[in-house]
Amino acid sequence: MIGQKENLFVVGTDTGVGKTVLSLLLMQFFYARGYKPFYLKPVQTGCVDPYDTDSDAKFIYQHVTPLKDKDPADSVIYCFKNPKAPYFAARDEGRYIDFEVIEGVANEKSLFYSPVILEAAGGLLVPVNEKQLVIDMIELTCARSIVAARAGLGTINHTLLTLEILSNRGMKPAGVVLLDYEENGTSEEMISENIEAIEKISGIKISGVIGRISNFSDPDQDCYRPLEKIFPIGSAPANI
Repeated sequence: MIGQKENLFVVGTDTGVGKTVLSLLLMQFFYARGYKPFYLKPVQTGCVDPYDTDSDAKFIYQHVTPLKDKDPADSVIYCFKNPKAPYFAARDEGRYIDFEVIEGVANEKSLFYSPVILEAAGGLLVPVNEKQLVIDMIELTCARSIVAARAGLGTINHTLLTLEILSNRGMKPAGVVLLDYEENGTSEEMISENIEAIEKISGIKISGVIGRISNFSDPDQDCYRPLEKIFPIGSAPANI
């Protein structure tokens, strides 16, 4: 259930695991259920500006109908050209990523939108500045994390490490979603084994698996099944 003013933070077990796709599905999911969500990318690297072809915000705004005529720059706080960890990408440009700025924007958006869906840059231990990591950003924004992980080979180790780090901070994720976006897909046997290992060792249930999406503006309804498990129907929309 989503409460009024509650933030969600999509974090990956690695880079390129499908955080932006999961963020997109969350935006579509909540709009369809009468909520007023907002997408926020605190830090984007490997992107010239919010209108660049590699802009995560631009991707979201292109495929969420209520956002198609709006400005994706509203959803980006910091944007850096070099595809590096945020700390180094910012340092290359002589800039500094200020967590107080990020906290202020997240709090401001929470006054008018619910939920605010934040998307991380990489995994939990990626440095954002010389002292603070992505996981510190999640704590700062008082958000519930949603873990995006690969469905295929290697995901057991990466996912368990991510869940252990969250547990060490006393942060239980709202859900864990596997994304199977490779062209040929992952075998059902491997996905089943991956889920079994992650659940048995971590004690946390996998919310579901999202397959390859052909039309991001109108995904198959099966793509939302994992989100329905995390946020059951009957949760009252936030009263904004």
